[in-house]
Amino acid sequence: MATTVTAKGQVTIPKPVRDLLGIVPGTKVDFRRAADGSVVLARVDKEPPASRFAKLRGHAGEGLTTDAIMALTRGEA
Repeated sequence: MATTVTAKGQVTIPKPVRDLLGIVPGTKVDFRRAADGSVVLARVDKEPPASRFAKLRGHAGEGLTTDAIMALTRGEA
């Protein structure tokens, strides 16, 4: 992906890259020079971006008790 540098030295990070790294407005990034001379863009914060699956993890709430579930399966509810 290519981008153009503005007169102020600014570039727009392509959306696929922002999505991959979890970069949103206010995210701090760092440019590092790799051993092979290439430049790597990395997030400064130590926490990696949450995966799309991690966002779905969690607890749905109190839920039903075992007795309530058994009553439903027996048709007693």
